[in-house]
Formats: sequence, C-alpha cells, structure tokens
Amino acid sequence: MKIEEYESVWDAIEDDPAERERLKMRSMLLTALRRKVEGWKVTQSVAAKRLGITQPRLNDLLKGRFNKFSLGALFDLATRAGLKVKLSIDETAKKTKSSRRAA
Repeated sequence: MKIEEYESVWDAIEDDPAERERLKMRSMLLTALRRKVEGWKVTQSVAAKRLGITQPRLNDLLKGRFNKFSLGALFDLATRAGLKVKLSIDETAKKTKSSRRAA
C-alpha cells in the first residue's frame, strides 16, 4: 500500500501549480486577517468599518470563506488591517508529494 504525503492540503487537492499557489496565498492571508481582527476585540460591525467592508462580508472572512475573496481583495484587506504583506520567491523547485511504503 502506498501512502502519499503532501506538504499542504492544497498540494493534495489541486493539480494546477499556479492555482495551488494562489490557494495557499489566499489561505495564509485569510488566516492572518482573521487573527488580526479577532485580536481587536471589537464587534464585527466595528471591525468591518475599520476594514471598509460590510459586516456580512467580514462574516465571510471570519468564517474562512476565502473562495469569496480574490487574492487582491485579501491583500487590500490585510493592508487596511495594518498587516505588512511580503512576497517571497523561491527559484528552487520543491517536490510537493512523496511516496513511502506503509509498515
């Protein structure tokens, strides 16, 4: 029996490398935003105003519905939240999955 190991869930479910990286970035941005907003200890209404979005839109963000946000929208929200977003480019190709035999 072969067991496949993946570096991330996105490596396991998305075959297209470009889309896989977009999903990873959107997921990271959404997680950072959710932590930041929750750290404010304010109502969703106040947090939404700080970010310049509606409360239902903030609710989507806090519930992890990142498919409702483009990478650009998440970047903008992160900036409005006071987060500094940096892009790192690694030119070395990583192997995204490996196989090993089950014991």
